[in-house]
Amino acid sequence: MLQQKIDRITDILRRDDGISGAMHYTEQISWILFLKFLHDKEHNQELTADLEGKTYQRVLAEQYRWDIWACPKDEDGQPDKKRELTGQDLRSFVNDKLFPYLKQFNQVQDVRSLQYKIGHIFEYLDNRIASGHTLREVLTLVDEMDFQRQDDLFELSDIYERLLKGMGADGGNSGEFYTPRPVIKAIVQALDIKIGQTIYDGAVGSAGFLIESYEYLRDKYGENISTTQLRFLKEDTFFGNEKTPLAYIMGMMNMILHGIDSPNIYKRNTLTADIRDFQEKDRYDIIIANPPFGGKEKSQIQQNFPIRSSATELLFLQHFMKSLKQGGQAAIVVPEGVLFQSNNAFVQVKRELLENFNLHTIVSLPPGIFLPYSGVKTNIVFFSRAGGTSDVWYYEIDPGYKLTKNKPIEESHFEEFLDFFPKRKESGKSWTVKTASFSEEVDLTAKNPNAIKKISHQSPKYLLSSIKDRNRKIEELLFQIEDSLER
Repeated sequence: MLQQKIDRITDILRRDDGISGAMHYTEQISWILFLKFLHDKEHNQELTADLEGKTYQRVLAEQYRWDIWACPKDEDGQPDKKRELTGQDLRSFVNDKLFPYLKQFNQVQDVRSLQYKIGHIFEYLDNRIASGHTLREVLTLVDEMDFQRQDDLFELSDIYERLLKGMGADGGNSGEFYTPRPVIKAIVQALDIKIGQTIYDGAVGSAGFLIESYEYLRDKYGENISTTQLRFLKEDTFFGNEKTPLAYIMGMMNMILHGIDSPNIYKRNTLTADIRDFQEKDRYDIIIANPPFGGKEKSQIQQNFPIRSSATELLFLQHFMKSLKQGGQAAIVVPEGVLFQSNNAFVQVKRELLENFNLHTIVSLPPGIFLPYSGVKTNIVFFSRAGGTSDVWYYEIDPGYKLTKNKPIEESHFEEFLDFFPKRKESGKSWTVKTASFSEEVDLTAKNPNAIKKISHQSPKYLLSSIKDRNRKIEELLFQIEDSLER
């Protein structure tokens, strides 16, 4: 039922003149869903407070509440068509009053408050829906959803994940919002996280790592989870930063739909923090991330790091190393270049990683894992803040076929890795390298010593035919050259 509603909404939005592509309609669905969720949540809190003889103070002023401007109701709780804005009146209200009102919350200083999150969600967000009549249709459909029903919320969270995946499939910049679920699940399962640990992602995107961690912990503890543990899980476990305005609202909305009502996600550029100022209280037990790579940072940003570099991936790696608690664990997706680059900055960072951290595992991911928006070869580096590195265990993920948009990576491709990981077993796909054997340039590239080169044996008849065909093509080319010279 909910899937049909979302499909209907996306069909409506695709026809609107202000919407172009999956990124736009997912963005617009997001802010509308967020305001409906906020209304349902506050309505429920108001009822709870009333039963306890208390008063709940709503965050939004009355005229900006969902049941006043979006879908007003009569005394019987039915849609009040007489008070319902539509057409240009609705669009003018949203553009000229609602959004300016919501944006002004960005002045709030309390980063953990709901007002702060509202302000930073809407700070760089605008209504792109060109037709007020289109907006009216969408609001009416969203109004039928009940965010207080757990079954509806669970189904909607799955639908939203598919919308985000669709954005990634569109390619272009939207790829930054979605990391393949099999990669995320493999990382979370390998780390075997526990309730009571803090989990951080400095490049949140659509919040896939944090959400998978939440669901892993809920499944792991099940009914045995205490009220105190559940509160810690929802309020004090997950932390992250996101620089991009659109990614910020996507990540926030995704976490909310998965049951994390008040995520500690902040809209800011992670790399603006001077890592020299970090103290143990600022650090995290678990760090998991797929930070952006291939970008270039200005000199002002580079000044926040002891080892300066314009490469975004190298700055993020330094940030994560400095953000890890004593005894903490990290798993970071990095481009292949980080492992083999031999310029001074890359070598220094890798040396620090080997000397001051235990870089115990490197997982070589197959090319094409992030298609269609990136074909860059990547790896997962697992390290802990627990002494230096004596040796590195490598595992090569080999799906057995070339990955494409229509033939993506699957969870089954990580099964053997997860089985071998605890005891670092060696096989045709896994091997161990002593730290002392690394070159002076600290080339950490995964070079499988067990790989067997496949030799293709062809029949003499086939080889003779191939030689004749090649000679015939050479003769044709020579004839064409000779002919052109005689003209």
